Amino acid sequence: MQATTTLERTLTELDHVRITNLIHRSPDAARPKALDDLLDNADLVPVREASPDLVTMYSQVLIEDVPGGERHKLTLCYPADAEPAEGFVSVLSPVGAALLGQRVGATARWTLPNGAESAAKIVEILFQPEATGDFTT
Repeated sequence: MQATTTLERTLTELDHVRITNLIHRSPDAARPKALDDLLDNADLVPVREASPDLVTMYSQVLIEDVPGGERHKLTLCYPADAEPAEGFVSVLSPVGAALLGQRVGATARWTLPNGAESAAKIVEILFQPEATGDFTT
């Protein structure tokens, strides 16, 4: 029996290519090591085959803090569109990297800049571009 790890996540081929290109254009950009691990180890699917319960780029998700239970609505985006106070989190942030490729019901875990650990359960995907037929965003 193979053990399940937090790295067993799924990315669309388009998200994988775009994030890889983003990192190559800005190699000195601060990013969580977890994002590099995700890019190296994720299962890839064609964008048209993305499951509607999968967190992809520009997905809007409802998360619930563990263990507090407080709920937040977040949209996963690229750094240029990030507005954390408005709920738009960059894929290069610890929380953004932790959410990408997760599915509804999963618990995303990340380390905050101060070294503290944080986690949130993905309760619902409120919007996913691929689920609406948008395969280019």
